[in-house]
Amino acid sequence: MNGVAEDRPPSYFNRPDGGRLAFHKTPAKSPGKGPGMVFLGGFHSDMTGLKAQAMERFAIERGLAFLRFDYRGHGQSSGDFDKHVTGDWIDDAKRIFDAETEGPQIVVGSSMGGWIAVHVAMTYPDRVAGMVGIASAPDYTQDLLDNRLPEAVLKEIMEKGVWIRPSDYDWEGYPITRALLADGKKHLVLTKTPIPVACPVRLLHGTADVDVAWQRSAMLLERLASDDATLTLIKDGDHRLSDDASLERLYKTVSELL
Repeated sequence: MNGVAEDRPPSYFNRPDGGRLAFHKTPAKSPGKGPGMVFLGGFHSDMTGLKAQAMERFAIERGLAFLRFDYRGHGQSSGDFDKHVTGDWIDDAKRIFDAETEGPQIVVGSSMGGWIAVHVAMTYPDRVAGMVGIASAPDYTQDLLDNRLPEAVLKEIMEKGVWIRPSDYDWEGYPITRALLADGKKHLVLTKTPIPVACPVRLLHGTADVDVAWQRSAMLLERLASDDATLTLIKDGDHRLSDDASLERLYKTVSELL
């Protein structure tokens, strides 16, 4: 689900293993005035996506710090997509959050980014002031892939190591690897009761989402430790939730947390 191209070159965060994470960071106009914001993209998405750039404009208009970045194997970061797994992308998010942000932050996660946002919030409970999930897909490798793929597909993945999943967002499809499915089991959050995230949480999900059913966000809502958590269902909303009306709803949601 690639977004629009942009002219300005990214900055790079150098990982200790030699990998590089491309990112764009906007400083706050008045440091300490309000929480910053971090956008966590989805599976096979990058930081040039519509929601990432829309949230950046939202933050700039309010003088807030903002960070968007590409996981390894995504966008302008180093690495090949099919050589990385969810655990790598969780680690990328934690490292760049720790190194490139200061003070309280609101993490905004889209699809897989909603799963990663939970991990960031659990790791930095004193710094994550709020969390927004857009069509969140926690535990997607287990519940949406491993448990639902046809037996023939799972056999192909086990024998060949990879299967190309057709996608409406990329004509080349998405590689689903044996390593991705195995690694996902190590990072499940819906198995926790409660999930140790106590900050305010706002979840948005479209009722017409054919990629991740809205019930997944409902499951996340039920398991969160936070007593200030809500789920908003958008009638006929799709997985992207990047149309003008959905973006306006996102702005209002984040404004509430701010």
